Amino acid sequence: MRRWLLAVAVLCLAIIGCGARGATIGTTTGAATVERDQNGAIIVGGTARTYHVHLPPQQSAAAPLFLILHGSGGTGVGTITLTHMNDLADKEGVIAVYPDGLSKGWADGRGASDSDQQGVDDVAFLSQLIATLQGQYSIDSHRIYVTGISNGGFMTQRLGCELADRIAAIVPVVATLSTNQAATCAPSRPLPVLYVLGENDPLVPYNGGTVRGDRGTILSATGSLAAWAKLDGCTGAPTMRALPDRVQDETRISETLYINCQGGAQVGLYSVAGGGHTWPSGEQYLPIALVGRTTHQIDNDDLWAFLSQFQTP
Repeated sequence: MRRWLLAVAVLCLAIIGCGARGATIGTTTGAATVERDQNGAIIVGGTARTYHVHLPPQQSAAAPLFLILHGSGGTGVGTITLTHMNDLADKEGVIAVYPDGLSKGWADGRGASDSDQQGVDDVAFLSQLIATLQGQYSIDSHRIYVTGISNGGFMTQRLGCELADRIAAIVPVVATLSTNQAATCAPSRPLPVLYVLGENDPLVPYNGGTVRGDRGTILSATGSLAAWAKLDGCTGAPTMRALPDRVQDETRISETLYINCQGGAQVGLYSVAGGGHTWPSGEQYLPIALVGRTTHQIDNDDLWAFLSQFQTP
């Protein structure tokens, strides 16, 4: 039974990808009615790559662009259901985009995914996707943000390392910095980073080591925070505080934040005591015994409050 539970846990993010597709919604821009939920595809390296777009109700001005990356075994559509990020997009006037990794995974640099082992260039895909979206929609090129869960969180950091000139800030969720990425990461400018990490994550160990299922080696939460603080030229000690409880859900949040960084960047960590391999205030997509507990002490508004402070030069 224990072996079966562990196998299910390793494959848990496949279930994240099973969310239902949202209904098609129309909005009016000028004289034209535009579908607010759209599917798209582009050819990258001879391969068709797919993605899903959710447009805000009002599109009169250049909107921020927000890429949300699914976990291993997941899909872009499933991540809509998991994260509830479309609600934030509607409220804040953000264009939310959910790309699909090949074989339901990303070449995040750990060397563990099928895409990594097959030499898939997901940086090229996501870079080309950003350019394509900029050609199709009214997007503020200085306000492009990326977040992702698990494999998508590791990929988020790879984009931060390699596309910092185009990305304003990132939020990796339940994904620390891999040892491979830590050895090579060289962002072109100081990049704001906010981690959300569960202290009781059964898949991605908070204290570093090997990801469950021999899926690569990673730094600890504090090691990842320190690595990005060094990359961003942060000085002085970080501020630390316990966030007040919003609900009674057996989780607590402590915040560690470097604010004295080059270029106005910040590097932070929401450490979730009692939290697992889950999206904050998202769906509890599998039992707590398999993936840990979902915190409701923070939500997408908190992630956006951090991200939206920053723009690229």
